[in-house]
Amino acid sequence: MALFTLSDTHLSFGSDKPMDIFGARWRGHHEKIMSCWNRVVSDNDTVVVGGDISWAMTTERAEEDLIFIDRLRGNKIFIKGNHDYWWTTLKKVTDFFDSHGITTIKLLQNNSFSCCGKHICGTRGWYSDAATAPEDSDYMKIVAREAQRLELSLKAAPDTGEEKIVFLHFPAYFEGYVCRPLIELMKSHGVRRCFYGHVHGVYNIAPRTVFEGIEFSIVSADYLNFTPLRIAD
Repeated sequence: MALFTLSDTHLSFGSDKPMDIFGARWRGHHEKIMSCWNRVVSDNDTVVVGGDISWAMTTERAEEDLIFIDRLRGNKIFIKGNHDYWWTTLKKVTDFFDSHGITTIKLLQNNSFSCCGKHICGTRGWYSDAATAPEDSDYMKIVAREAQRLELSLKAAPDTGEEKIVFLHFPAYFEGYVCRPLIELMKSHGVRRCFYGHVHGVYNIAPRTVFEGIEFSIVSADYLNFTPLRIAD
């Protein structure tokens, strides 16, 4: 049994959203995901998928994308990305899973899961600085909401002395930009590792960066050549 992670699968079987417009690395990326995933992940492993899972605008349109991931090897834990408009409420999505025979996917939202002696916590997060966020967004309001969700997730993890690992879609720290509320929250709960996606087309950066005692690792699918990263056994 092992724990893996991979972010930003950007599937679009039910919508017309070719990813190769973002570069040759994305050409046939769903086939790369299937091949690489099933090569390194076993049926007893767990993969945390860090958001931007499907381009679909509704859960119904995401059906083929979700079934695709459900049929990959292992168990999966999803966090929400900024493009996951198909993800409405926990109840609606879990009901959709039940009615469509999707059995290997769980949702991480205001909760936590345990695997390989680790506690899996996380939330979507938001842009790491107001200057980088969309102009029409209420930056502080959204960050406060995401901090609350992360706190609920961290508190849901039992205090057993085992490591709490945080998974975000947006990086809380990236090249000098800092989302201070999320950083402080992770520090207060003793988090030492955080995995993030969202960043694409940047392949010359270090896979891991340490900031204020927390190791931040990029796991965007294109950065990892569409191969889930093993992070715990």
